[in-house]
Amino acid sequence: MSVVVIFGGTRPQGNTEILTEKALTNITAERIYLGDFHIESILDKRHDAAGFHDRNDDYNSILDRILPHDTIIFATPIYWYSMSGIMKNFIDRWSQSLRDANYPNFKQQMSAKKGYVIAVGGDAPHIKGLPMIQQFQFIFSFIGMEFAGYILGIGNKPGDIMADQKAFYAAGELNQLLKTIG
Repeated sequence: MSVVVIFGGTRPQGNTEILTEKALTNITAERIYLGDFHIESILDKRHDAAGFHDRNDDYNSILDRILPHDTIIFATPIYWYSMSGIMKNFIDRWSQSLRDANYPNFKQQMSAKKGYVIAVGGDAPHIKGLPMIQQFQFIFSFIGMEFAGYILGIGNKPGDIMADQKAFYAAGELNQLLKTIG
């Protein structure tokens, strides 16, 4: 099993990253920080005869790093009751990959993967974060990827996540699971 983490936060060592790193203790994983890349918004060309065009950004290079892995962890802070904008922007571009001749098997490759979500928010995330979790479930279902689980943590200011014992316990459980299937 190989693991890749897609970090959607923009705060270095933010709450989501801290919680995710707990889940990755002693696990080899590739880490991709979306904030370190330039990803253009999608230009919807689904119904254009010419189709999508290359956006001349870093999106394909990120996709090339993700596709070899069989487990993807989507780690995002909860912003306005959803995933971060940069994470959503990245996923929106999958519409382009579904029709990109350079990725003729994109959906098939993604459908062979397991996906997890780790998210931290400050405003009742165990309730108000659930629509975001459902959004990920729908995304994974559409692409055919297994939705393997999620962790929601409580944190707003830097370091707040350290007080969320339940989230750290869940991260430890995910860690053990990943070690077992790895």
